[in-house]
Amino acid sequence: MSKESAGRKGGNRRAEILPPSRRSEIAREAAMKRWSDEGKAVPLFAKYGAIDRPLRIGEIEIPCYVLADGTRVLAQRGLQSGIGLSQGGGKTGARRIAELMAGLAEKDIDVRGLIARANSPIRFIPPHGGNPADGYEATILPDICAVLIDAGQKGVLGKARTHLAVRAAQLQHGFATVGIIALVDEATGYQDFRQRDALAKILERFVAKELRPWVRTFPSDFYKQIYRLNNWPYSENAGRPGVIGHWTNNIVYKRLAPGVWEELKRLTPRLPGGDYKNKLFQRLTEDIGHPKLREHLAAVLMLMKYSPDWHVFMDRLDKEFPQWGSNYMLPFPDDYKPPETGEAAN
Repeated sequence: MSKESAGRKGGNRRAEILPPSRRSEIAREAAMKRWSDEGKAVPLFAKYGAIDRPLRIGEIEIPCYVLADGTRVLAQRGLQSGIGLSQGGGKTGARRIAELMAGLAEKDIDVRGLIARANSPIRFIPPHGGNPADGYEATILPDICAVLIDAGQKGVLGKARTHLAVRAAQLQHGFATVGIIALVDEATGYQDFRQRDALAKILERFVAKELRPWVRTFPSDFYKQIYRLNNWPYSENAGRPGVIGHWTNNIVYKRLAPGVWEELKRLTPRLPGGDYKNKLFQRLTEDIGHPKLREHLAAVLMLMKYSPDWHVFMDRLDKEFPQWGSNYMLPFPDDYKPPETGEAAN
């Protein structure tokens, strides 16, 4: 056996006994050195994430990573297929997403700067090494979903792309910036390394210290759909049964972000009869909490309109937008009667 062959064999044996993390580190270093030797710009490298640990939302999977500088990224091709765009046609993910947004901008849809963002992907080396990949900051996904839902509601997607609005509603799991980051951290395993005050930071961004002025927030369609799904006669000026408050807590507040529902309850005083003194949404922050409430309501309304009855809607809701900490609801018996009083959203 030649010295060269013996060296390769010994190297392979040493690699076999190394832990996976060390093998990945060696692969990254080799890839970065190769790019540097070729005179090319060295991409960032991903420290967390794996092909078999994608971001999972329902049945949708998008490969995701956390870079060495803490940036959470979604793989470009995975993002493209995740939002429902086809892979064929010879166009890259960046071009397809950018062209989709450019077309919507021409139809007076606010695309939130997504054309430029789609055309500026982040190049990185995956944890296992190999060729560089392109991706986007994870926070791009909630914005894409919001744009597609808006376009679907305004009827400008066209028949061939109406599925994009439905897919966006499935993805928009009460997406806040911190929400998508938390999902990526869980998928990549980075959550074990996050600061312990992460929940406190979420509540700080979502829940306001001062009470906001009352502004009509829940559209009448929200309540009309509840009545339709339950086969109840609807009247605009009639009083609502107390159970609607319980359902509103379930459908909306418990699905916005971790801990938000509990914090809203804690901060909102009650009247002697047990009702809340103020509307829960008055405690949501102007820049994060309130906009995400509106986006969540839009996604829920779309799901309501595609459901034939209450039980089907709740099954779909729990599947697509599960509550933080649980993803099921207690079944009501067939002879269930709504309570007249009790803890209810208002």
